Amino acid sequence: MKYEEEVMQIVDIYVIPWGINILVALLIFFIGRIIVGIVSSLVSKALAHTKWDAILVEFVQQLVRAALLIFVIVAVLDQLGVNTTSVIAVLGAAGLAIGLALQGSLQNFAAGFMLLVFRPFKSGDFVEAAGTMGLVEKIHIFSTIMRSPDNKEVIVPNGAIYSGNIINYSARQTRRVDMVFSIGYGDDIKKARNVIAAIVSADERVLTEPEPVIAVSELGAHSVNFVVRPWVRTEDFWPVKFDLTEKIKLAFDENGISIPFPQMDVHWIKPVEEGEPKKKE
Repeated sequence: MKYEEEVMQIVDIYVIPWGINILVALLIFFIGRIIVGIVSSLVSKALAHTKWDAILVEFVQQLVRAALLIFVIVAVLDQLGVNTTSVIAVLGAAGLAIGLALQGSLQNFAAGFMLLVFRPFKSGDFVEAAGTMGLVEKIHIFSTIMRSPDNKEVIVPNGAIYSGNIINYSARQTRRVDMVFSIGYGDDIKKARNVIAAIVSADERVLTEPEPVIAVSELGAHSVNFVVRPWVRTEDFWPVKFDLTEKIKLAFDENGISIPFPQMDVHWIKPVEEGEPKKKE
């Protein structure tokens, strides 16, 4: 009889209260997970209607999900009688230690977040950043994948990109082609200008507004230099540059206009041998 009373006391004091706490904690956990899934899904749908990048939307969704799950776990531990203040303090200390250990990665993470929010470039843009020039293929949270003009894959840390200058060659619809052509001092400047102007105006890809610039920029040591600056659509930049360079060279040849190269005149004075009389000047 005494044994049964002790068992009943244990059940009343420990088993039933702990059973209820565990059952409530499980309910909090499972219901909390359902609510977390619903909230994260709503956040994802809401951000999908914005102009944010898909990677950033997914990242924010996962961040919200992780934060809510931590809140649910803390609530479960509190229901089980665990001192949640100590748990939060331990998590904070662990987060600080991890942050110090992964300082470089966190810098890349923060830079990736800024790149995805402010979007100085997007996938498909041709950019120059962190000493690398190439086509942007993917923007991740920690790094950006670029393809160089010779088809090499370059993985650049986002921290290096965001901490320096970013040149986006694809951001504008038009670009100016800067070229320099040299002629000899004995050539006709007006004729050379007319030849260049005819070649430039004949190319349909060259825009009329802004008007192309063809002007003498320098009287160099060996040549008279022309600057030729037509405006084109961004996608036509390299084809126009290559074509005009070739056509202007051929037109110069056909019209007898020379393209000088650096020259040096060397005057050799024969030394006077011993016993040989010097020539009078």
